[in-house]
Amino acid sequence: MSKITFSDLIGKTILIGLTYYTANDEFIEQKQYWGRVVESNENRILVKLNDGEIFGLPPDLSSTQVAAPGEYRLRSTGEIVVNPDYLTTWNINRPEEG
Repeated sequence: MSKITFSDLIGKTILIGLTYYTANDEFIEQKQYWGRVVESNENRILVKLNDGEIFGLPPDLSSTQVAAPGEYRLRSTGEIVVNPDYLTTWNINRPEEG
């Protein structure tokens, strides 16, 4: 399989999974979003979410993969996304407050 490029994402549907952890790697929450990629380059990836909001992702394709065909249920809303083109997952550590 060939490597995904920034231009591959333009106009495609992407499912985004974010998992948040504390600075000590304790689980906080998971969030899921989906939408259509409207901009994708070495500076940023912008996704127009299904609710119309623009969501920015870092310009790093290492967490992005081609999605297998099928139905994907968003845990937070129960919404079903059918046959997205790509999946991207991110683990985010929130800094300690203080």
